[in-house]
Amino acid sequence: MKKLIFISLLVASSSFAQESMDQPTLPLPKISYLDSLKNTFVNHSTSNCIDERWMAELANVELSEDMFSDISSLNIDSEVSYDLSSELLKKRLKKLDAKSPFNIEYNPALENTIKSFLKNRTKAFERLMALSEYYFPMFEEHLAKYNIPMELKYLAIVESALNPKAKSRVGASGLWQFMYPTGKQYNLEVNSYVDERHDPLKATEAACQYLSNLYEIFGDWSMVLASYNAGPGNVSKAIRRSGGSQNYWNIRKNLPRETANYVPAFLATFYIYEFKKEHGILPKKAPLTYFETDTIMVKKQMSFKHIAELLDISEEQLEFLNPIYKLKVIPFETDKPHYLRLPKEKMGLFVSNEEKVYAYLTYLDTQKEKQVYVANTSENESFHEGSQKKLHYHTIKSGESLGKIAQRYNVSISHLRSWNNIKGNTIHAGKKLKIYSDKKAVAKVESKTNNDGTYTVKSGDSLFSISRQFPGVSIEDIKKWNDISGDNIQPGMKLKING
Repeated sequence: MKKLIFISLLVASSSFAQESMDQPTLPLPKISYLDSLKNTFVNHSTSNCIDERWMAELANVELSEDMFSDISSLNIDSEVSYDLSSELLKKRLKKLDAKSPFNIEYNPALENTIKSFLKNRTKAFERLMALSEYYFPMFEEHLAKYNIPMELKYLAIVESALNPKAKSRVGASGLWQFMYPTGKQYNLEVNSYVDERHDPLKATEAACQYLSNLYEIFGDWSMVLASYNAGPGNVSKAIRRSGGSQNYWNIRKNLPRETANYVPAFLATFYIYEFKKEHGILPKKAPLTYFETDTIMVKKQMSFKHIAELLDISEEQLEFLNPIYKLKVIPFETDKPHYLRLPKEKMGLFVSNEEKVYAYLTYLDTQKEKQVYVANTSENESFHEGSQKKLHYHTIKSGESLGKIAQRYNVSISHLRSWNNIKGNTIHAGKKLKIYSDKKAVAKVESKTNNDGTYTVKSGDSLFSISRQFPGVSIEDIKKWNDISGDNIQPGMKLKING
């Protein structure tokens, strides 16, 4: 019996093996250069470092828009109905005043602001308290460095609701809402690629310097807050109009409306953070703090798209961690360092595989150049379909320009620049240029030259379009040969072409 079972199993396994052999062998899927490179990464991990819901909260503009609206439009002199007695509030404000360098005293306008926030914005403050966990440790480090009261960390809540890309209606930007001129004054660069007002570290450093300078002028932190919002000039005017008073509440009526609400909003925020338990406010928790991220100086220009592909991190996370970069591209300059901020886990991955990361970026650059050559064929109608371009070397002659050389080879000036790493229009006689062109195309264009050395202007022609039809002929040549001073030509005109 046992022998029979063994023979049956043997036959079955042979049959299965035969069926397996009869099945066609499927080709292995092709693996991209990117995937093959990542397979060699040390400590490669595909985990998300920032929860998507937390990521959405960090980048939420709703909180900052609500804060802007409250400060600009809230009537804090109008009584607000909320279950908080004035006597209890006065006691709590005295406690804050005793432990704070701010002059915190009871005022009906402050009571209305606190009650309005508690009545309408409790949920918003729960969310803000989570964002605070992310930013406050970094703020406190900088405030301590400049010997500034720790309470000033609440200023960023009033300014931007902790949104590093917040923008006000008057053009102030970032966590600390710097206007362009003030940002420049405190070395915050703004150009096509970067806006350092959006950089949390740099903007916090600048804010601390600015606050220190304002305190040297006014010597009172409430006045510092007012001047941070309205400018020291407006506060000085309000002081003069109030008979020289140094008490914020006495000069408030002479301040712009937004500033009149600004200091009460700051003090109300301070109060709510300090007495959150008493008001049943349950802060959300932050799964990541600013100190759980790190920076590295880049050695080559890189885009968020390519970093995301290499490190398995979303572009949205990169944009949040690096809000300074306006075009989602980190530029590279030899004389000015630029930094990439990543969660520490991803920073470890980047540092461990840095050479491979830069090798991939170099590879992408070579692919980009190949695409330029192909694109040029489709954009230039003078080339025959399917014609292959060849590499030519052109020795620059005295008096030649990029325009003349481009016309001769029937290519664009921008491609000449790209192929030869030329920034502007300056070229030097004797130097060689790389040119990818099709000789047939040049010959085809040359065949357009009129036998009698003239060209009859057609409707829609311009000096530029005509010059393009004659290799080696520039607009200035046509003007010179035909005594034309401007750019106006008319259909039917006969132009001498000596090229």
